[in-house]
Amino acid sequence: MMTETENEKRLQNREYLLKLSKARMPFGRYAKRLLIDLPEPYVVWFARKGFPKGELGEMLQLVHEIKINGLEYLFDPLR
Repeated sequence: MMTETENEKRLQNREYLLKLSKARMPFGRYAKRLLIDLPEPYVVWFARKGFPKGELGEMLQLVHEIKINGLEYLFDPLR
């Protein structure tokens, strides 16, 4: 699990945000949907149940932080 400081560093990393803006959910009900466009309740569910391992889990954790803090607007210019 990423720390708050790691999340802050990723939010400030333009290349990582570009990568996150293009990342898609690889499985499940929302397969092929952009991670940033996943419904907030779905991302909150992952936060409660546990994020997947690896990069997908790290990205979902950051999406969770973005959504609960109302920062989705950061991705508007990247769409």
